[in-house]
Amino acid sequence: MTARASPSLACALPGDAMDQDSEDRRGFRVTDRRRFAETGEARPEAPATPEEPPAPADAPSRAAPAATAGNEPEELVTFSTFVLGLSTQALLHLGEIPNPMTNRMESDLPAAKQVIDILGMLGEKTRNNLEAGEQTLLDSVLYDLRMRYVELVGKG
Repeated sequence: MTARASPSLACALPGDAMDQDSEDRRGFRVTDRRRFAETGEARPEAPATPEEPPAPADAPSRAAPAATAGNEPEELVTFSTFVLGLSTQALLHLGEIPNPMTNRMESDLPAAKQVIDILGMLGEKTRNNLEAGEQTLLDSVLYDLRMRYVELVGKG
């Protein structure tokens, strides 16, 4: 029994007229823009920096800082603002401040405990690595949140 290749399964060789014709019909061209050849040597024609595709006219620029709804630039996130953000989240879960989505005071003690524990872990992992003001802020926030949590659990 001999194997015969079907004419429909025959592959076109590179440079074949049929192959070039099908590339022209596709409407796009593939260009290798890698900086290095298969051997690991730098290609002389490769661009020094990769080109970014042009952004649509209505898309915000990457270079511009992100803005909030009021077109104000975002505040720089520091350790202190991070700690204050987590403490605000804990206060929300403790029911001390209203939920911004519902404008109601809602309590979720397990979620509050989790955020307080995260702040505690952050304090342990950054011990002896913080500035005095950052350490004082973290310690006072943790003390205040833990006391509020214990008070609420005691009432419950």
